[in-house]
Amino acid sequence: MSAPLSRRTWLHGALSGAAALALGGCATPPRPHEERPESYWAGRLSLQIDSEPPQRLSGAFELLGNADSGELRLMTPLGQTVATASWTPAQAMLRRGDDTRLYPDTDTLTTELTGTALPLPALFAWLRGQSASIPGWTADLSRHAEGRLSAQRLHPLPAVQLRLVLQ
Repeated sequence: MSAPLSRRTWLHGALSGAAALALGGCATPPRPHEERPESYWAGRLSLQIDSEPPQRLSGAFELLGNADSGELRLMTPLGQTVATASWTPAQAMLRRGDDTRLYPDTDTLTTELTGTALPLPALFAWLRGQSASIPGWTADLSRHAEGRLSAQRLHPLPAVQLRLVLQ
């Protein structure tokens, strides 16, 4: 088994365990009284990839910035950071514990982090309640006012379902 796959498997296991705790009634604690910029979102995410074998990832998240420059933290329901992804126009970086890796772009970074490339430009638009057209992806923003959004990718395969619940 290759090292990146085993780390991804560990991440998926850790976040799946986090999801189990969340279902048991745990809530993601808010960060201390910090100034939160307009481009900040936090809540829970669920990602399902219909691959063989199917992959599921769920946990708490914090997202800051925009498609050009930002940071995504994935956490357990108790607030422990599992991974931090950050990006600028010059680089994309993934930190897991003491391990830091650089990637050429956000598609490669999010594939390593989650098992599939995530459409960051569209995701930021969807979080603002705006529609965005990305080939293969459709978003349901009908519950955006309730802090919920879902998006799915039907092609290219494997199919992907992304759900976010904002705090």
